[in-house]
Amino acid sequence: MARLTLYGIPNCDTVKKARAWLDGQGVAFDFHDFKKTGVPLPGLDQWLASAGWERLLNRQGTTWRRLDEARRDAVRDAAGARALMLEQPSLIKRPVLQWPDGSITVGFDAADWARRIKA
Repeated sequence: MARLTLYGIPNCDTVKKARAWLDGQGVAFDFHDFKKTGVPLPGLDQWLASAGWERLLNRQGTTWRRLDEARRDAVRDAAGARALMLEQPSLIKRPVLQWPDGSITVGFDAADWARRIKA
């Protein structure tokens, strides 16, 4: 299997679990840290097209809750979500895993990942 790319933030608990799971499966992957390297613009556009802004925007985290109500209410479409995610990468639901075929998954699902790796 070709290398995967895992996008996220190293101190995120879900990213930690995903990295540990991939390591435990012996799966080679590259890690892209949003905090150090930024959000890849072509990647973000692909993720928005593939997963949709509603799935990609993390409304459960502390970064979202810290936004004032007007900022949250202003996110009504993909363009608004994209601008906010570029400004605050912690608003991207993590991890985003890019598979060798170019597809992505958002969030960590060990059962789904195991199926994909064995395919």
